Amino acid sequence: MDLVLTALIASTVTGGLTAVGALPILVGKKPSERFNDTLLGFAAGVMLAASFFSLIIPSIDISTEIYGAGPLPAAIAVAGILLGAVAIFLLDRLLPHRHFISGPEGPNTDKIAGVWLFIFAIAIHNFPEGLAVGVAYGSGQQETAFSLALGIGLQNLPEGLAVAVGLVAVGYSRLLAFGVASLTGLIEPIGGLFGGFFVNISELLLPWGLVFAAGAMLFVISHEIIPETHRHGHHSRATAGLMVGLVVMLFLDVWLGAV
Repeated sequence: MDLVLTALIASTVTGGLTAVGALPILVGKKPSERFNDTLLGFAAGVMLAASFFSLIIPSIDISTEIYGAGPLPAAIAVAGILLGAVAIFLLDRLLPHRHFISGPEGPNTDKIAGVWLFIFAIAIHNFPEGLAVGVAYGSGQQETAFSLALGIGLQNLPEGLAVAVGLVAVGYSRLLAFGVASLTGLIEPIGGLFGGFFVNISELLLPWGLVFAAGAMLFVISHEIIPETHRHGHHSRATAGLMVGLVVMLFLDVWLGAV
């Protein structure tokens, strides 16, 4: 239970950084689209590196310790990644929500207030992040978990700002945009609690939980974040942001994992 509580606290902190990232929307002028896309690219790079270095590789290592060398650790990684991606794909199809770029998606969107559709959309994105932090801390691998939580927290800062900016762009007040962006971070502790409980049920579930969280994050990166960074034509800046985010997360994972 101590590990589950730690997972809940860590995912609450990372989720809370979404609100911190949204704070600039309350003061000063709105950030430019170019700057916003660069920050989102950074977030995508952090998530991409975290998926592999903090989730997939540790999962394969743990599977190898449990089952020995051979095809089984690789098969678990492949199956878990695909299951995580399919889970978020189904949520994306079945849960009513609204994207800034493509509009309403899912069933009964006409019966739900627009602001809640935006909240549901960002919640689909943030749940895998909380899940990843929860699984990492629930596994008891504190060094890897800390570097992952730090990376997720860093990328939540630009994500929070991007959500707030997007809401202001479609007509919401700055205060409401900040409130909604802050609220979307609350889904991460739910994901963290679920992930912490899941991997503590049995040691055999730990490698599955790690790669499931990785697959969920990879789906979000490819399906939502990268297309969002490219829709204004700032491909080079978004790609530069992604590369910087990837190497920053790589550095943190190697450095903190060795401490």
